[in-house]
Amino acid sequence: MSNSDYAKDVLVTADWVEDNLDKFESDDPEYRLVEVDVDTEAYDDAHAPGAIGFNWETQLQDQTQRDILEKEDFADLLGSHGITEDSTVVLYGDNSNWFAAYTYWQFKYYGHRDVRLLDGGRDYWLDNDYPTTDEEPNFSEVEYDARGPFEGIRAYRDDVQKAIDRGVPLVDVRSPEEFSGEVLAPPGLQETAQRGGHIPGASNVSWAATVNPDGTFKSAEELSELYESEGVTNDQEVVAYCRIGERSSIAWFALSELLGYDNVVNYDGSWTEWGNLVDAPIETGSGN
Repeated sequence: MSNSDYAKDVLVTADWVEDNLDKFESDDPEYRLVEVDVDTEAYDDAHAPGAIGFNWETQLQDQTQRDILEKEDFADLLGSHGITEDSTVVLYGDNSNWFAAYTYWQFKYYGHRDVRLLDGGRDYWLDNDYPTTDEEPNFSEVEYDARGPFEGIRAYRDDVQKAIDRGVPLVDVRSPEEFSGEVLAPPGLQETAQRGGHIPGASNVSWAATVNPDGTFKSAEELSELYESEGVTNDQEVVAYCRIGERSSIAWFALSELLGYDNVVNYDGSWTEWGNLVDAPIETGSGN
């Protein structure tokens, strides 16, 4: 389906998806294709045939707590769109799969066995003239039996403090300007923290360095060189974070799924939480 050098078979190519569109368009829940964006306006205009559209902000987040969905809500969402725990689910989305990678991580948090990413995401699909439609599929509702949660892939604020104390590698995937504290958010996005900077001891390995210009992931060899050059190796726990947890899901995916690192966690509270905590340790500057 994709590069065989990766540790796990979790990427599919656009060609493979196109060849299997009839399965994704079928009411049979064996295969489901899901586009995840920060909003669904782009999905409404054009998406891959058979693709379900999820709004990351309103459907995959608890609106009151700014947290991932509770287990029951996750199961209800998937079941209402014809997804069972046995479905092969392929996710893709905007911004080189930022929000699709976060959703992949959330699927794994609740124990979904067969979930994959469409390499390159929405932009790759559109830029290379793969088929699109504006028709929204309507699949029969099914029961979804979520497992977990599997906390071994998630970090909380206390875990991050312990990681600092133990010298565990922290990977900050934001831009150098965010990492240094020069800005609080990428251009055009909401500033969600009171303070700028980074968690002490973190290495700045931008999410953008993990993908090619067309949005597809770099090779396993290139990814290994990228992280190992920053001292991020597969002999200890690794904590990834960003601003709201979506870009760090790209790093978690690259390290855990593509490189097969044994103990990678995503701190989904990320800088929105850490940058607003009273008395939390913060560093500014490039860190070099």
